Formats: sequence, structure tokens, C-alpha cells
Amino acid sequence: MKLRIALASLALVASAHAAGKPTLMLRGLDKITGRAFDIVAPLDTPVKFATLTVTARYCYSTPQSETPETAAFVQIDDARPDKPKRRVFSGWMYASSPGLNGVQHPLYDVWAIFCKTNAPGQAAPAVASRAPVKVKSPDSTDNEGAVELPEGADQ
Repeated sequence: MKLRIALASLALVASAHAAGKPTLMLRGLDKITGRAFDIVAPLDTPVKFATLTVTARYCYSTPQSETPETAAFVQIDDARPDKPKRRVFSGWMYASSPGLNGVQHPLYDVWAIFCKTNAPGQAAPAVASRAPVKVKSPDSTDNEGAVELPEGADQ
């Protein structure tokens, strides 16, 4: 069951990403059962998680060459059957600090994981092979051998 949910969420991320729509990946925790769920939220598209409706308005992840960080502006509404619909969260979430701006809800926790974007001119890195590669030194043709140090140089 858990594998099926994970595969479905990955398929949804792939389809939204292929359509060119930025997608925010969140994680939701049901505090009653202790189960965690992946929430895939294409931008400006309301997504249901239990009684919550999650709408990602903006997301950004830093490039791989920088310190990893994902920031997202998220709005979350709670529509329980016994209470009127109300906004429980509207603000920024940071993947590196999930406790900083988390959802304050008695039944659920929600936090940002990463953002997938299809920025123009940004191509996925090409990987030729996943096999291990033996790294050579810059000058692997050195035929000089070891040089003797003068006496007392090791002191």
C-alpha cells in the first residue's frame, strides 16, 4: 500500500513536471496514526490531504552548486465536517527548517521537501554511466620518480 502511494505520487510529480508546471513536494504527517504521506502540489492547484486543502503559490529551490534550500509560499485550509472551513496556514515554509514555519494543527503536520521547476534553458544533467570511475592524477605520465630531499629537510 505504501509503495503504491509512493509510486502514484512520483507519477504525479513526473506528469506535472513534464507539463512544464512547477511542483512542490510536501510531506504530511497524520498525528493520530503516525503515518507520513507525500503531497504533490503543482503551483496554484489545490490538493487534498485528509481534511486539509493545500495550495502551493510559489516555490524555489537553490541550484545544486549552492547550499541546498527550498522556500515555498503555501496556503492550507481545513474543512472538517464538524466545523466551518478556515485557513490554518498562510506563509513561507523552508525545507531546511521544518519546525520554523510549520502548520499548527492538532491532527496533521505539513512541511516542504523540495521544488521541481522547468526553468527555461535549464536542462537536466546528462549522466553517461553510473559505473565507478578510477580517477587519475593531473599528470599521470610522470616519469621523474621520487626526488630525494636534502639532509635535515624533515625537521
